[in-house]
Amino acid sequence: MTTTPTTRDSHTDRVDLVDLVSRLGRCLDTRDFDGLRDVFAPDGRVVTLGGTAEGHDALVAQAARKHSQGNVWHSVTGHVIDLDGDTATIRANLLVAFAEGVADPAPFLLGEVYDMEAQRGDRGWRLTRMSATPVWSLNNRLPAA
Repeated sequence: MTTTPTTRDSHTDRVDLVDLVSRLGRCLDTRDFDGLRDVFAPDGRVVTLGGTAEGHDALVAQAARKHSQGNVWHSVTGHVIDLDGDTATIRANLLVAFAEGVADPAPFLLGEVYDMEAQRGDRGWRLTRMSATPVWSLNNRLPAA
């Protein structure tokens, strides 16, 4: 295992990158789909159970299609960040819940692994690539297509 020495600048970058991933979850949970334009680079690419999307318009459309019904809650933990100048890779664990409301007796829970790439630019860090790989599920109820 290779570790990157931590400096004040790399610590700030890591905090910014964890915040970037958290903002992704917040955009999806609050249905602020246009907010994804500030999370992803203009040519960002996403591969999830919901499909593959590339570019802001496609990312926003896919997120709106897959996250507009019921309630959604994303919890991301275990961020592992590797920095290389103005690029970074991020691996994290995702727990996402899809429920019809607080009283839903059987929400669909999905455990996935996020693999991401990010680039630092004029507007700070932005995700350039993201994939979500399913690991487990509970109540095996995939969101509607």
